[in-house]
Amino acid sequence: MTRVSLEGQVAVVTGAARGVGELLARKLSARGATVALVGLEPDALEQVAARLHGDSAHWYADVTDHAAMTRVAREVGERFGKVDIVVANAGVATGGPFVDSDPVAWRRVIEVNLIGSAVTARAFLPSLVESRGYLLQIASLAAIAPAPMMTAYCASKAGVEAYAHSLRAEVGHQGVRVGVGYLSWTDTDMVRGADQDAVMRELRQRLPWPSNKTYPLGPAVDRLVAGIERRSSHVYGQWWLRGTQGVRGYLPGIIGAVGPREMRRFGSRLDGIGSGLVGAGGAADEEARATHRS
Repeated sequence: MTRVSLEGQVAVVTGAARGVGELLARKLSARGATVALVGLEPDALEQVAARLHGDSAHWYADVTDHAAMTRVAREVGERFGKVDIVVANAGVATGGPFVDSDPVAWRRVIEVNLIGSAVTARAFLPSLVESRGYLLQIASLAAIAPAPMMTAYCASKAGVEAYAHSLRAEVGHQGVRVGVGYLSWTDTDMVRGADQDAVMRELRQRLPWPSNKTYPLGPAVDRLVAGIERRSSHVYGQWWLRGTQGVRGYLPGIIGAVGPREMRRFGSRLDGIGSGLVGAGGAADEEARATHRS
């Protein structure tokens, strides 16, 4: 597919304070895009903005807050004159047995990853229609392959994948392209946070190759950038993920057969795992909500 130059394009990236969002913002900026950063960590966003090329700005907003995201969309349009690209990247995760999970943290994963993505699209779609732009929704291998101990994350990513596919069919006639980005385990604060729990780390290492590896962030983000340049419908952060699409119908049955054996293996070690959101991004989300409540 023909690549679209990013020179002079205006790109919005949510969850831009760290990880995928932070590096994606830097790489888009290096290719000539003006970048609007959105997230919950003002100091970190300011530091990211300072490292970007050319013009950029950052906004503090919770992606689940419709009023806040509507304001951000209006202010981004006023500041930069248009919006060509939106990357709905903001996300959080929790892990551990569902029956012992914190209901608040479990719900928050759904709210940020699924509802927050929809709120982001709702706020920016008028601008994307005007520019005939591109929305990239970040999903995950978790949308394709359900896994034990990851009920909230898998549910949220499967949901957001289906939502983005539906949206693509709705807005294509208006000139808006919608893509879904898939990532396997990638070296981010979220994955490192999950790996701090020995059982979660060991369970992941027992997955079949190549899904049991942690992949470097840089090449994965390079693939996302290439997908944005092509306005691709499907973007794969790791080369082998494309092949999972052809076998995804078999994966729930396989995982359903193997999963009980693995859960029995860990037995009593499962007690007390995964009571809250993982990683630095999860901590930032919890801090922002606590500040809002107070």
